[in-house]
Amino acid sequence: MLTLDQLNAMSQDDFVLALDGVFEHAPWIAAGVQPPFATVAALHEALMTVVLAAPADMCLGFLRGHPTLAPNALADPAVTAASRSEQIGLGMAALGHQLAQFDTASAAYEARFGIPFIVCVRRLTPPFVLRNLEQRLANTDQQERAAALAEIGHITRLRLVDRVSRPGMPPTTGHLSSHVLDTVRGRAAEGIRIKLFRENVLIKEGITNRDGRTDTPLLSREPLRIGRYELRFHVGDYFADLPDQNDPLWYDVIPVRFGIAEPEGHYHIPLLLGAWTYTTYRGS
Repeated sequence: MLTLDQLNAMSQDDFVLALDGVFEHAPWIAAGVQPPFATVAALHEALMTVVLAAPADMCLGFLRGHPTLAPNALADPAVTAASRSEQIGLGMAALGHQLAQFDTASAAYEARFGIPFIVCVRRLTPPFVLRNLEQRLANTDQQERAAALAEIGHITRLRLVDRVSRPGMPPTTGHLSSHVLDTVRGRAAEGIRIKLFRENVLIKEGITNRDGRTDTPLLSREPLRIGRYELRFHVGDYFADLPDQNDPLWYDVIPVRFGIAEPEGHYHIPLLLGAWTYTTYRGS
């Protein structure tokens, strides 16, 4: 991790080397900007300006230099460390039987547009990567070049903030939190286990404290992947400790299913427990 001051003080050669891999196989992009920069956000904007101003043939070559999004593509030694890490982190195997569907759509995409399908995989779940691919197949060439460059903006923004620290970081992270209130007794509900699932895979657990919240956010310091989520509130033990409860309990586990569409958004999912009911909504 470099500070922005350190980066600004480098010679051009060292500056270009320090940003190697932020953009795929394209040192000419870092070579095209002029330090110093007041903020990391300004640095990223300048880098993207170089990309967007590049001649059409140069930009096309840059897009073609990106790796194919597929598990077998990781065997290619030319795949950068950043791309390799991002693809592994996505977990394409989670598509299961849909993986063949993705491979077919990806091949159709390359045949149609002459470039690999480019998407910021750190901002989507595997099913929504597939959905994004199928939707973009309907684009015109011009629309798709713009979509690919927009995704490169997301990819490189994340890579840059992984490498260069403040000041003026661009927005790259989201926030997901929850809390539970007992509206019958007028208090926070303490000791309730909350499990968070993303595309049916358990990714986080927490227990509500005396304020009815988990001690740390359910998700933070990373983009919230676009996709389907579920919170499971294990309220059985909480109700069992209260007097005059039925056996079996009216509620044991309360599932709340929702979608996240804003990777850098703030999501808060409260649960309000009543005597025989519950309420939930997107809070602030």
